Amino acid sequence: MNRVVITGIGVVSPVGSTLEEFWSALVAGRSGIGPFTVARSDRLTTRVAAQVPQWDPAPLLDSKQRGALDRFAQFAVVAARAAVLDSGLTISAQLALETATVIGSASGGQTTMDDAYYRLYAENASRLHPLTVPRLMTSAAASQVAMDLGLKGPAFCPSTACAAGTHAIGMAFHMLRSGQAAIAVAGGAEACLTAGTIKAWESLRVLSQDTCRPFSRTRSGLVLGEGAAVLLLEERGHALARGARVYAEIVGFGMTADAYEITASDPDGAARAMRAALRDAKRNPSDVGYVNAHGTATAQNDRSETTALRHVFGLEASRIPVSSSKAVLGHGLGAAGALEMAVTALALHRQIIPPTANFEETDPECDLDVVPNVARQAKIDLAMSNSFAFGGLNAVLVARRA
Repeated sequence: MNRVVITGIGVVSPVGSTLEEFWSALVAGRSGIGPFTVARSDRLTTRVAAQVPQWDPAPLLDSKQRGALDRFAQFAVVAARAAVLDSGLTISAQLALETATVIGSASGGQTTMDDAYYRLYAENASRLHPLTVPRLMTSAAASQVAMDLGLKGPAFCPSTACAAGTHAIGMAFHMLRSGQAAIAVAGGAEACLTAGTIKAWESLRVLSQDTCRPFSRTRSGLVLGEGAAVLLLEERGHALARGARVYAEIVGFGMTADAYEITASDPDGAARAMRAALRDAKRNPSDVGYVNAHGTATAQNDRSETTALRHVFGLEASRIPVSSSKAVLGHGLGAAGALEMAVTALALHRQIIPPTANFEETDPECDLDVVPNVARQAKIDLAMSNSFAFGGLNAVLVARRA
C-alpha cells in the first residue's frame, strides 16, 4: 500500500487566511470569536461567532466566479488554491486526470438559501436567481474546486455534519493508499453564519452567549464558526522524489456510527472510531502523543469525549495532551475537522501543542491534560484528530511526524 503525506495546507479562517496567521493565533490562544455581521441579525439573540473577517472575494475570484459561488464555495476554492501553491506541486494535464477532489460540507450554500427564502417569503419575489440551486448545493464546493484547478479525477462531497471535513480527508487518504488516485485535494468548507441558520441553532439551546471554553467547568456551549481548510495529499515517494516539504504522514483513519441519538453522542461509538483509526495505523494507544479533540464546549459533548478517551487510553488518558481548537476557531461544522487536521499536521511539523484557549476552571468530569491557555513544546511522533458529529457519525484521523 502507498504511504500518504501532507505536502500542502490552505486555510480560510476566523483568525487569518495565511498559514502563519492561522498558526500564530492557535499557538497564542488568540480567539477569533467575537461580534459578527450578517443580514437580518435583528431577530437573533446570539451575539458572538467566529466569522472570517472582512471577506472580500473580489481580488481573489473573477466576476463570473463571484456570481456563481456561495460564500462557502468561495472559501473552498481559495483554500484549495493555497494548498496547491503551498505544496509546490505543478499539476500537469496527465496528473489532473488522477487527482481526487474531496471537499466536505455540513450545510452547503446557506447564504444563498437564506437570501432566497427571504426574497420568496418576505419580499414575495416571483422568481429567484437562476444560479440558486448550483450555489446552494452541498457538493458545489467540490465541483467548483475541481473546475477551478482543472482536476478530473474522482470528485465528491461527504456531508456528514460536523465530521464532514474529517471524512473527506480520510476517504481521500484511503484512495491514495490503495492507488485509486495519485494526488488528492481534500478538506472541508462551511459558511453557516446566516440569520436563519443561527436561529435554528438557537433552538437547540447549545450556543454560548460569550465564548467557547472547551473542557472548562464554566463552559456554556459552542460558538458557530466558518471557514475552510484544504490539504494536498500525495504519495510519499512522489513527494520525496520532487523534494517536497512534508508536514506529516497520515497513517490511519477510522469511522463508526453510534446508532444512538440524533444530537447526543455515545462514548462507545467515539471510542470505537479512535480504536479503528489506531488499528488502521497499526499503532497502539500508548504511541499517541497528542489528541486534537472534537471539544465543542457543550456540557454533554466534552464529558462524553473524555469518557471515550478513557475507554481507549485507560489510565494513560491523563498523560496525553488533549486540546480543542474550537476555542480559537469556533465550531466550523463541516469545515471543523479539516481545520483541526491542519492544526494537527502543523503541531507534528513544528513540535508544538497548541493550547485549549479560554480555559478557566478544571471540570472533574473532564479530568484530562487539556493544555490550558499556554502552548507547549513537546516531542510528538503520533497525533490524533477527532470529529464526532450529530447523528452519531464519528471520524478519526491518525498522523505521524514526517
